[in-house]
Amino acid sequence: MSKNMSFHSRLIEQTAADRAGLLSAPIIQGTLRGEVSLPSYLAFLTEAYHHVKHTVPLLHACRAALPERNTWLRGPLDEYIEEEMGHDEWILSDITACGGDADAVRRSQPRHATEVMVAYAYDTIARRNPLGFFGMVHVLEGTSVSLALMAADQIQKPLGLPDTAFSYLRSHGTLDVEHTAHLELLMDQIDNLQDQADIVHAARAFFRLYGDVFRSLPMPCAAIAATAARATQVPA
Repeated sequence: MSKNMSFHSRLIEQTAADRAGLLSAPIIQGTLRGEVSLPSYLAFLTEAYHHVKHTVPLLHACRAALPERNTWLRGPLDEYIEEEMGHDEWILSDITACGGDADAVRRSQPRHATEVMVAYAYDTIARRNPLGFFGMVHVLEGTSVSLALMAADQIQKPLGLPDTAFSYLRSHGTLDVEHTAHLELLMDQIDNLQDQADIVHAARAFFRLYGDVFRSLPMPCAAIAATAARATQVPA
């Protein structure tokens, strides 16, 4: 590792193995091969709703907890808050476009893996270092850029879903290209070694936690089999 390497480059390098672990999740690899089902996509959207609805509250919490040396981040966080408003509603609209029940999703509880990831984000801000939240940003938005647009194409065609069922994946995938470029600029302005270490620590944790969210989703083959079994059941 070069001593002249920027912090953002070191963040990518030091979390590469953790990122590979996330991308190895069977449902991600299956989707990239075109192995998809509507129940699996709806399960993904449901869990996305349950963590995306916390993005703005987490940003506010991060902003409020910034130490004096990092108050320069308030402006960028304000911009990020404005851009992230309403993204959870995009997901509910996608669920409706898929024929799902958005109101039921709104009332539902997240899977355990999603709940743990969100709880860890709040805990990082409150107990460890608010800048650790940027580790979560690095994971979720970096993954979105690399996977979202490709996954949307792989899911849409075989399931015959309308474009309106992919506003979250496609809009987020495009928007996050801008966000990751902005994140790189911000990270390269962080020169406190403890802040850097805490961001790397959080990113490594969030790669594992977000991977667990994907591993908690029903695999397409299992979802298809369950649907077929229900369809062939004889009413009592």
